[in-house]
Amino acid sequence: MAGSVLAAGALACAAAVTLGLASAGAAAVCGQRAAGAADAAALAAADGASGLVAGVPCELAAAVAEASEGRLVSCDLTGLVATVGVSIPFGAFAAIATARAGPPATASGR
Repeated sequence: MAGSVLAAGALACAAAVTLGLASAGAAAVCGQRAAGAADAAALAAADGASGLVAGVPCELAAAVAEASEGRLVSCDLTGLVATVGVSIPFGAFAAIATARAGPPATASGR
């Protein structure tokens, strides 16, 4: 009888640890999806700002974010540099990532 209770307790602990690790892994995957969506949205906005792609830069970024099952939460253009934030839902929470895209800085750092 005592062995059965001990085995059931050990099984419950193992199940709890497994569930916790699976949840942490799923959250990490969602975070990476948000980062990828933010990268793609920033590139789309920068392409729009530079004229390589026709359209309003932040609308292009929103379309790319939505294609990745995300939502554009911020979009800032400074010249040809686009900085965007994308949110992807994860249960009751959301993974939020930001990305920046544009031409490289000059050698003088400006």
